[in-house]
Amino acid sequence: MAQAPISFRGDETLKRSFDSVCDQLGLSNSAAYTLFMKAVVRERRIPFEIKIDSDEEIRNKAIQAVARMRKATEESGMVEMSLDEINSIIEEVRNGR
Repeated sequence: MAQAPISFRGDETLKRSFDSVCDQLGLSNSAAYTLFMKAVVRERRIPFEIKIDSDEEIRNKAIQAVARMRKATEESGMVEMSLDEINSIIEEVRNGR
């Protein structure tokens, strides 16, 4: 398929922010634009949201994961381990390498 150049002007600060987000997502600008254009044509609407969780969202997800693990531990009858016990096991594994 033949490639056609696409050029448009945009706010410099917005472009730098866009470039940063694309980099975090592992995409080039061109790949992001192409994904967007294909999805718009296919779905005939602005079709998707690609986002990076905020630090607060990441913290909340981690807290929820710990709560789920704690609940699973309680339900299974397992005894919770102290931080010293966990670190001791980690150290044993590292020394066994």
